[in-house]
Amino acid sequence: MSAPDFDGLFRVAGVTGRLHAQDIDTGHEVGHGADEPQPIASIFKVPLLVELCRQADAGLLDLTSRVTVPAGYRVSGPTGISAMLDDVTISLRDLAYLMIAVSDNTSADTLLDLVGCEAVNAMLESFGLRETRVVYGSGETNASMGRDAGHAWPFMDPDDIARLSVLDPARSNSGTAREMARLFGLIWRDEAASADSCAWMRAVLNAQVWPHRLASGFPYDDVAVSGKTGTLPTLRCESGVVEYPDGGRYAVSVFTRSFSTALNQPRADAVIGTAARMAVDHLRR
Repeated sequence: MSAPDFDGLFRVAGVTGRLHAQDIDTGHEVGHGADEPQPIASIFKVPLLVELCRQADAGLLDLTSRVTVPAGYRVSGPTGISAMLDDVTISLRDLAYLMIAVSDNTSADTLLDLVGCEAVNAMLESFGLRETRVVYGSGETNASMGRDAGHAWPFMDPDDIARLSVLDPARSNSGTAREMARLFGLIWRDEAASADSCAWMRAVLNAQVWPHRLASGFPYDDVAVSGKTGTLPTLRCESGVVEYPDGGRYAVSVFTRSFSTALNQPRADAVIGTAARMAVDHLRR
């Protein structure tokens, strides 16, 4: 059976796209540019979550321990602790929840300071995910965009966007659609960490609040969609898992780059769900 026309689908939405989908249990897969390195934006928070859990499993840290994030330590962002004004005392486990569910940048960087990029990358290497790497957190992502463009957000001019190193996978947090889908498969098969930790990660990833990308392709009460989005200028992406009531489980990762520099692009968001649905339908047939 021939693969769907993903290229045509992405083109109509005004984007270029890369995709990989895999049946978690059989290994059957379909892809489109699945091995081309991409900037992963906030999806870097997923490998960070995995390594956090692995360190907890090893007894190196206690997820119930509490830290105080002072008001003066804030990474810019519209959600979570990043949007708060006062000191926050919170457990590591709840920082991880905020990092995933609402993509809180301050929670992510607090955990990355604790876990370390080297440990995250060593974990990825141990799983054979050699095209995926985490080189910095959300704070440096934001700071580098300001340095590269020469001014603060928004970056609407194509010349500004062309200068952004965060959009160059050779210089930023990066990965491929295939490897991101593989990482989710490891979590869903209890292979990324202990069974208890993987179950907790699945629950947290299922709590993500954004319904406008991957989940938009599966608007059914009996189909569960878990995932993590990522957004940078012209970049929209999401990786996750779609679970059907008959037991079918599919890891899906979609990366898009828009031709337009506009901040609001509903078609570019929606095509992530449409492409994921096409891929999963193909696998289910």
